[in-house]
Amino acid sequence: MMYNITRTICLWMLALNFVVLTATAQDTQKADKHFSNFEFSLALDEYKASLEQGEPTLPVVQRIADIYRILNNSKEAEFWYAQVINFTGADPANYFLYAESAKRNGNYSKAKQLFLMYSEKVPAQAALAKRLAASCDTAMKWMRDPRPYTIKTSRSLNSDAAEFSPFRTKDGVYIASDRTRPDKRQTYAWTGQGYIQMYFAPAKTDTSWGTPVPLPSSINTAYHNGPAVFLEKDNTLFFTRTHAVKRQNTQHNPDPTSWFKGTEGGTHINRLGIYTAVKKKDKWKKIKPFKFNKTEQYSIGHPAITTDGKVLYFVSDMPGGFGETDIYYSERQANGEWGIPVNAGDKINTSGRESFPTLGPNGELYFSSDGHMGMGGLDLFIAKGTHKNWTGVENLKYPMNTSHDDFGLSMDPSGKTGLISSGRLGQDGLDDIFTFKENRIPCTVIGRTIEYIADSQNRGKKREVPVGNVRLVISEVGSNERPIEIISSSDGTFILPVYGGATYSIRGSKPNYLTQTIRVSPDCRTTEDSVKVEMVFNRDTPNRPIVLENIYYELDKAEITQQAALELDKLVETLKDNPHIRIELSSHTDSRHSHRYNEMLSELRAKSAVDYLISRGIERQRLEAKGYGETQLVNQCADGVTCPEELHQENRRTEFKILAR
Repeated sequence: MMYNITRTICLWMLALNFVVLTATAQDTQKADKHFSNFEFSLALDEYKASLEQGEPTLPVVQRIADIYRILNNSKEAEFWYAQVINFTGADPANYFLYAESAKRNGNYSKAKQLFLMYSEKVPAQAALAKRLAASCDTAMKWMRDPRPYTIKTSRSLNSDAAEFSPFRTKDGVYIASDRTRPDKRQTYAWTGQGYIQMYFAPAKTDTSWGTPVPLPSSINTAYHNGPAVFLEKDNTLFFTRTHAVKRQNTQHNPDPTSWFKGTEGGTHINRLGIYTAVKKKDKWKKIKPFKFNKTEQYSIGHPAITTDGKVLYFVSDMPGGFGETDIYYSERQANGEWGIPVNAGDKINTSGRESFPTLGPNGELYFSSDGHMGMGGLDLFIAKGTHKNWTGVENLKYPMNTSHDDFGLSMDPSGKTGLISSGRLGQDGLDDIFTFKENRIPCTVIGRTIEYIADSQNRGKKREVPVGNVRLVISEVGSNERPIEIISSSDGTFILPVYGGATYSIRGSKPNYLTQTIRVSPDCRTTEDSVKVEMVFNRDTPNRPIVLENIYYELDKAEITQQAALELDKLVETLKDNPHIRIELSSHTDSRHSHRYNEMLSELRAKSAVDYLISRGIERQRLEAKGYGETQLVNQCADGVTCPEELHQENRRTEFKILAR
C-alpha cells in the first residue's frame, strides 16, 4: 500500500513528477485515460500492452517509468528510467529520477554517478544534486559500520499485501493494511490492492501476536482508514480517515496517505482528517472529527499522542508550512478542547516531506522525512531536545534505515525494542512490519578520579594527582534500571561495565571536594573495547581560585566563544551538583592596553560569563562577577615585556572561587 506513502518528490520537480505527455497514438488513449484518473495499475497494463504493437516511444516508456515510481516499485523504475534517458529529447530531469530510483535500490555508486551527471546537465540544480551524491557516500559508510540492532520480519502481522504504522498497546498491536478482505472485494485502481483499513492483532506474548482482525465498520468505512494510535488512558483511538473531496483548483491530492500531487484531470481529490473513537468493551462509539480538520482545503493525518493525552502531534499540508508536509502539534486546553495547531519548527520540518510522527517512552519524537539527508526514500529520525524546544534531528542510520522507505516506528517502554514498517524486502513497492531489538554489546569504561594542583616548580603550571576513594553513582540515561555504586581505588582508578550505544551519567562525590557529574557514551563494537575517561575534582575550599580550562577570549572582545561555552556548561553542572555554594566568577586580561581599559574589559568578560550561566538556569544570587584586569598575571608578560601570543592568552583567563558561607 505504501506505493507512494513515501515518495521523494522535490517541489521544484512537481511539473515533471507526472509528466503529462501528449500521446497521439490511438492505442494509448485508454491508458492515458486511466493515468489521468489515477488508475495507475490499470494504466500500466495498457501501456505495456501497447509496447507489443510496435517500436517503443518516449511517451510510453516515460509513462511506464513514472507509474512504477508512483507505485513505489523502485526496482522496475530504475530499469525503465535507464531506457528513458536513451531516447533523444528525454528531459534531463530523468537523470535525477533514475538516480533516485537507483539510490532507493541501494545502488549507491550508480546513484552517485547519476546525480553528478544530472548536476552537469541542469546546473541550476547542481547544489542539490551534489548534496545527494554526497549522501550516497554517507549511506555506504553507515552500512559498513552498522548500529547494533537485530531486525526481523513479523510473520504474524504481515500478509502478501502492505502493512504499516504499527502501534503497540498492552493488549496487542494496531496496524494499517490494504490486504483484500473477503467481505470487501473492491480494489483501489491506483494500486490494484484493497483499500487501507485498520486491524488489531491480539498479543500472544511480548513479541508475538495473533491474526490481525479488521476493526468494525464504525472505524473502517468503505474508503481508506488509518493509520492510528490508541490512548490507553482514555480508551480512545485517534485515526486517519480519507475523504474524496470535489476539486476546487489544481492543487489536489489523490493519495490517501501521502498527499501525492497527481496528474491533471479527475474530478475529486483525497484529503485526510483525524477522527477519534472511544472503546467501550468491544464496541467503538462516539466517532468524532478532530476540531481542526479542514478537508475542503487541506489534509491532517498521521496522529501521535503523548501518554498523558495532553499533546497531539500530526502531519498536515496546511498553508504556511516549510515544505510539502510538516509536523504540527496541538495541546489540550484546561477545558478539554484542543488548542490551535502549531508548526513543530524548522529544526523538524524541511522543504520536503515530514510524516509518520510517533512518540517514545520518555517523550522522544520519532518521525520520517525525505527532506533531511538520508539513505533513500523516507528515513527514520529522532528529534533532539524536548517538546517546544527541539534543537535538531538525528538519523537512526543503518540498519534502522535502508535505501527503501522506513517509517512508522513504535518504541517499547524499554526504549530498546519495538516495531517499524519498511519497504526493505519488497520487490513490488509494498511494505511490511518488522521487529527490532538493540544488541547490547558489553564493554568497559576505564576511569580515573584526579585533581590538578599548582606546580611549585613552574609558575602558572599544574600537575595531576589522584583523588582516591571517590563514591561513584552510575546510571544509564533513559533507563529504569537501578543505579549502581562503586568506590574508586586509592590511586583514583575505577573500572565500570557498560553497554555500547548507551549513555551513562557518572556522579562522583567525596568529602571536601565539589561533587562532579560527567556523561559517557561508549562507542563499543566488541566486548574487548574500552573507553577511557577522567573525572577532574576541585576542592570545596572557599577563596581558592579555580581556573576554567579553555575559557579564553579573543583580543579586545568579551563575547563567549563556542569553545568557552562548552567549558561553562561544565561549570553549570558543577553548580547544579553543589547547590550549597556561591561563587565569584572572575575575568583577567593580558597586559596590553591601559589599566583602565583592561579593567573595563575584564568586567565585561566576567559579566558575559555570569549572564551565560544564568541563561543555563543558575540563580543570579549564587553568582558574582569580578574583573581584575591585568592585576593578577600568571606569567612575566607585564607592560613593556615582549611575549608570544600564547603567553598573553594564558593571562586572558576566567576563574571561579567559592565564596565563604
